[in-house]
Amino acid sequence: MKKILSFTPAILLLVQLASPAAWAAGDFTSYEECLVETMKTAADSMTVSQVKKSCSPYLMPELMAEAPLEEAPEEATPVLDTEQMEELPAVTRRLTYESINQGNLFNIIPHKPNYILLASYNDNLNGQGLQLDDSELDRTEVKFQLSFKVPLTKNLFGYENGRIFAAYTMKSFWQAYNGDISSPFRETNHEPEIFVSLKTDKDIFSLNNPYILAGLSHQSNGRSGDRSRSWNRVYLDFIFQRGDFALSIKPWYRLPEGSKSYPGDPGGDDNPDISAYMGYGELTGAWSKKGNTLSIMLRNNLRSSHNRGAVQLGWSFPLGDEMPLKGYIQYFNGYGESLIDYNTSVNRIGLGVLLTDWL
Repeated sequence: MKKILSFTPAILLLVQLASPAAWAAGDFTSYEECLVETMKTAADSMTVSQVKKSCSPYLMPELMAEAPLEEAPEEATPVLDTEQMEELPAVTRRLTYESINQGNLFNIIPHKPNYILLASYNDNLNGQGLQLDDSELDRTEVKFQLSFKVPLTKNLFGYENGRIFAAYTMKSFWQAYNGDISSPFRETNHEPEIFVSLKTDKDIFSLNNPYILAGLSHQSNGRSGDRSRSWNRVYLDFIFQRGDFALSIKPWYRLPEGSKSYPGDPGGDDNPDISAYMGYGELTGAWSKKGNTLSIMLRNNLRSSHNRGAVQLGWSFPLGDEMPLKGYIQYFNGYGESLIDYNTSVNRIGLGVLLTDWL
């Protein structure tokens, strides 16, 4: 009923303006007066173009010819409905959602998955980050990740080809249930990066390669002294898709740093052997269907002796038709889950909720 009443003044106004008797009576003496009075009584939904058009009879014909009235813009309609979106290949579907949601430049959109594992059990926790004995830590802690990106440019190399993004990812490990040591954050890793996304749309071995990313990444735990960990990388990320399956092949090169002059030197390399544990690239696959997403991440140093790597498995699933969050189970085994213990092999499983997914 309120919606009907809100349109009533506009309807009455249009009826009055359409009546020849009203114009003959000379209710307004000029175009400007008509504009002022109409704005006082117009409904909130009436646009400036509609107000101008309603007062157009007060313009002289020669003025109307010199200053044609602007047509009211039509309401935007979605390019694709929900069913059509679901039929798109996995990566194209996500990028289409991003294009719809990001709107203008500098809007914040998801980058990597955003989640919180409310309970995650790790059988080999390292107390070095808190300068504590390992026995003082709770093996069950909270792990969460926040990740977003911001488009800085678009159409860098022509129509819809080439965008520059700035991104940031934070991953934290929180001893939330350990009241004996005042529930501290055991470790937090920060990863700012900048990358360019290049549209390719090539078919390779029955897979479509819609985009290639090229970027620069800095990862650090934000600490100093003996607990400082950091490294810088340049990388290429080859994105592939086929139906509901997506694949990322991401090789990287670690930018070299100088050696420390003495133990505790604030300059120099904090972790010269990190590539022996984190490897030289990452392989990530994801498959999404009916709200469920299965994902796998693989890393390896590709060495015959002292071979090390990591695997991470994820499953996200709907919690209900009206629930914006999804349930999330994550399993990690290997090296490099966090920077403080990159050279320690851990085995973790966690359960929580996920805000945004890979796909």
